Amino acid sequence: MDRGERHARLRALLQAADAPLPAGELAAQFGVSRQVIVQDVAVLRAAGLPVLATARGYVTAARARHQAVVAVRHGPDQTAAELYALVDAGVRVVDVVVEHPLYGELRGTLFLAARADVAEWLSRASGCRAHLLSELTDGQHFHTLESDRPGCIERARESLRALHVLVEDPA
Repeated sequence: MDRGERHARLRALLQAADAPLPAGELAAQFGVSRQVIVQDVAVLRAAGLPVLATARGYVTAARARHQAVVAVRHGPDQTAAELYALVDAGVRVVDVVVEHPLYGELRGTLFLAARADVAEWLSRASGCRAHLLSELTDGQHFHTLESDRPGCIERARESLRALHVLVEDPA
């Protein structure tokens, strides 16, 4: 298969995927190296395909009908409860954003939509001993939430209120 055909097939796979596609699995499927897939994704991005790189693989950034940004503040010990509450409310947690005093906006792509996604992310977080972005800003951070169903965003806000982590006025 030539590069153009691989790009077309990769584009179709990314657009049809319900879950992130790991570069290693894509490489095996196409019989190329992981680095070739990384380069192919860069070419697709340059051509306008909105591809996000998550810790679990590549996804396309489809616009949900309902989207909101919520501000929250809590310590690392409440991260699991926060993320589980959000996905249980029926939203996708697209990212985490902090406003750092030196570097400005720092963003991490999460793309968590189910309890299994959260469990895997939490396992990776504890396994790599990395600090959470929110630790840079004394727990203050933002999440972009998406849902295709009406009411889920407000349910997510209510869940965050119940946990006492929602910042109603982020100013």
